[in-house]
Amino acid sequence: MYYYYKDINFLTLTLSFFTTLAQPQALPFYNNLSLMYHLAKGLYFHVTSKEEYSVLLLGLDNAGKTTLLEKVKSIYLPNAPPPPKEGGTIPTVGQNVSVIPLTSPTIYLKLWDIGGQSALRSLWKSYFSSAHAIVFVIDSTDVPRIGNEVIEVLKEVVEHEETEGVPVLVLANKQDREESLEIAQLKEVVNPIVVKLGARDSRVLPVSALEGTGVKEAVEWLKTRVMWNKESRPPTMR
Repeated sequence: MYYYYKDINFLTLTLSFFTTLAQPQALPFYNNLSLMYHLAKGLYFHVTSKEEYSVLLLGLDNAGKTTLLEKVKSIYLPNAPPPPKEGGTIPTVGQNVSVIPLTSPTIYLKLWDIGGQSALRSLWKSYFSSAHAIVFVIDSTDVPRIGNEVIEVLKEVVEHEETEGVPVLVLANKQDREESLEIAQLKEVVNPIVVKLGARDSRVLPVSALEGTGVKEAVEWLKTRVMWNKESRPPTMR
């Protein structure tokens, strides 16, 4: 019997509370309650959300962009499958996307591996406005295309109006091969384009996406530069 009356009293108090809220004079209290809820929700989102930066992996076909993405995943994602061996990837038609977490401080890099075939390059510009950094991957063994096609495509990317102010990292890939150009030789070809970037952040680094040499250094450079540039290109929050 005691519990019966207790439940009745609780129900009566609850109905009385909501009846009071329904009265016109309760409107200020209700508004304050709503304001407190939204403030608490905003504070929770601010404390728990992390910055996310989009990075485009561009370059001609067969430059090693997908191999690079898979190597990055194998380093920074504990449950990622081992990266494919040489010749184990297929040309990207469209895009591959992966998000990797970085620490100190905690941020996320969203990596977009976009197909590099000539028929697909016209699609690159649709990604430029949301990019926080661009990685241009060069096959440093493909000497015939480095001197003309690579330079022309890189020039088109860095001179596009929507990439203005975006950090650009040029990676001389496949440095594990004997026939690859040395980094000093490649810089002689690329530097005329890099100079045109003016004050914009840019760097040329040697890597082997297959073996992983230089990959961590490249990721750390990206992390530093996108955070330094976030006033110009604010991150998204997740």
